[in-house]
Amino acid sequence: MKRILFFMMALAIVATADAQKKRDAIMFGTTLDAKSVMQQARRVAGKAEVKTLQTWEDGRDKKCAYFFEELGEEMPFRVCVPKSWDGKKKLPMAMFLHGGWNTESSYLDQNDKLMVRLADEYGILLVSPLGAHGAYGNRLRLPAGFGKDKEIQEMLADRNSPELMREQELSEKDVINVLEIVLKNYPVDRNRMFLFGHSMGSGGTWYIGGKYADYWRALAPMSGPFVTREGYPWERLKQMPLFMSEGLRAGASLQASHNLRDFAKEYGLNLQYKEVDGDHGQMVPMILPDVFQFFNKFQ
Repeated sequence: MKRILFFMMALAIVATADAQKKRDAIMFGTTLDAKSVMQQARRVAGKAEVKTLQTWEDGRDKKCAYFFEELGEEMPFRVCVPKSWDGKKKLPMAMFLHGGWNTESSYLDQNDKLMVRLADEYGILLVSPLGAHGAYGNRLRLPAGFGKDKEIQEMLADRNSPELMREQELSEKDVINVLEIVLKNYPVDRNRMFLFGHSMGSGGTWYIGGKYADYWRALAPMSGPFVTREGYPWERLKQMPLFMSEGLRAGASLQASHNLRDFAKEYGLNLQYKEVDGDHGQMVPMILPDVFQFFNKFQ
């Protein structure tokens, strides 16, 4: 009798775990298990030899790299330490995910290094990974924005080859590898870790932010409503502050951002939404000060 009860309990535990996995699964992402990716990333961080490739600002702004064994390549990432850091106190951290056809440094160097200067002003450790030649695990692109169900289904069907899925898996892993490397090498305040990104990086923010929600205090996706109503763990974001932004002249993404904004409010998410008078690219320097002011609320 005890064996039967034990067997039934074991089945119930497995069924509960499977049900949770289904609830947390993201239909437009990879099939990687988040917990396994995090564990593997910690092993990578534990043995990674981090190289400094280039420095600015007396070494506080660094382009680094680690060897991503699974890919067989060195993966670059950028780390910017605020001037105010005394080398000991815990630092809030903001990870930025770049847009398509860019690198870990592109956005940081634009607009007279506005993003780097804002991070320094607010005393935030700024981190920017490359994402290993992919879109951080998210298979959605324009025109497949939120609420565009036909376009979403067509794009997911089109971007389902083993090669493309593998590309996204490696991209997702690179982000978490870099995150764990930074956590190992800097005294990050685990209660003030933020994720933000633009365009493709906004899609990455929705994807990485939802799948690995336990890392993040708040999310700030900019002009990239690449997420779906179904097949996404919205419940995990119920208590997470979100700052979503868009350009009034962003064209293809604007209506999808409106769809997402309206859904988020109906769903009861803690969403702050702002539009600026710029197109898809112009909106970035216009909204960045608001993004860092948003992060600064969480002291």
